[in-house]
Amino acid sequence: MGRLDNGRWIVEEVISQSDDGEFKRQEQSFREVIESPERNRYHLYVSYACPWAHRSLIMRKLKGLEDIISLSVVSPYMLEDGWSFENNFPGVVPDSVFQKKFLREVYTEVHDKFSGRVTVPVLLDKKNKKIVNNESEEILRILNDGFNELTGNKEDFYPKDLREGIQKWNEDIYENINNGVYKAGFALNQKAYDKNVKDLFDALDRVEEGLNGKKFLMGERLTEADIRLYTTLVRFDPVYYVHFKCNRNMIREFKNLSRYLEDLYAIDAFKSTTDFDHIKAHYYYSHRQINPFQIIPLGPKPLVP
Repeated sequence: MGRLDNGRWIVEEVISQSDDGEFKRQEQSFREVIESPERNRYHLYVSYACPWAHRSLIMRKLKGLEDIISLSVVSPYMLEDGWSFENNFPGVVPDSVFQKKFLREVYTEVHDKFSGRVTVPVLLDKKNKKIVNNESEEILRILNDGFNELTGNKEDFYPKDLREGIQKWNEDIYENINNGVYKAGFALNQKAYDKNVKDLFDALDRVEEGLNGKKFLMGERLTEADIRLYTTLVRFDPVYYVHFKCNRNMIREFKNLSRYLEDLYAIDAFKSTTDFDHIKAHYYYSHRQINPFQIIPLGPKPLVP
């Protein structure tokens, strides 16, 4: 893995050094919205392995946008050159817009002096050859309602009457679960690990309690909070439990969380976009600081089939 510095690629470790041993996530650079929705004008660059990109795949499916927003899928093997479109793993979909070999080349094609990590998801405007947005939370919202006039699909996963509750869950889930597994797994000392793994399981305990008597986080209605939580939960037992040492409990050991994960996986938009081969290959093969021999373990098996 590496990053771009004023358009120049610099190879560096995934886990960057910090004085306190804490993992710091980058703020994203492209933060625009879509003002003129058009069929086949926009393109998504994603990874089946990445939980942040997985959010956008689920929403794209839920909103019936497969024929409106085209797609490229990177290889799960993220090494010195970052995300690539090399045809070295089933399910890779090449860059059909610029025909680039690496995602970093897409970034520099539209912004030749870009500085920062090259991440997924990326929402690209093919007409104007520019990146609209690379912040997964904002892409989720764009897909939720930005193309309703084209699809006629008015289903709303961020409804106004539930936003306060959704945001409360989002804040806890993002800080302590979505990002929490990384803060535990990428900790550079015992103190940072101990703090973050405790925060992670405290948050999972809160969600477990919050799901008492509820199908979804907000009751009977599926919302973006469920999408955001699912992409971490579905990776937890096969990856985070082992690879990131998040091993106080497996998700299958929580009564409510395990039922909830199985219910979400039963929804086609969740199941059809979940690729465990990409997920395991990416984490165990790409993070050589944690797994230097790139050995992909046999288990644990995912909770869902």
